[in-house]
Amino acid sequence: MKRYCQTLTLVDNEELIAKYVEAHAHVWPEIIEGQRAVGILDMQIYRHGRQLFMICDTVDDFDWQRDMARLATLPRQAEWEAYVAQFQGCAANARSDEKWQLMDRIF
Repeated sequence: MKRYCQTLTLVDNEELIAKYVEAHAHVWPEIIEGQRAVGILDMQIYRHGRQLFMICDTVDDFDWQRDMARLATLPRQAEWEAYVAQFQGCAANARSDEKWQLMDRIF
């Protein structure tokens, strides 16, 4: 298993942050199915104020660039990304790697 960790800062608006949290309480089934289809075994997002931290566990042969590009082409993925972009303070057509920043493990 491989693990990837990423961070993102949400917009400075408590109402929008609450909507973002609510959206993730009801992630569309196609999004979860797409993650599984490309080799993402588990994805968790944690929040502290405006700061998000994502843990993404994948299969051993997962290639971040290749498989995230494939994920972007799957049903409803672009629609989901456009929807959550309003809370993330970025363009609706921004790629995941333009929003989320991969982190380096130091310990």
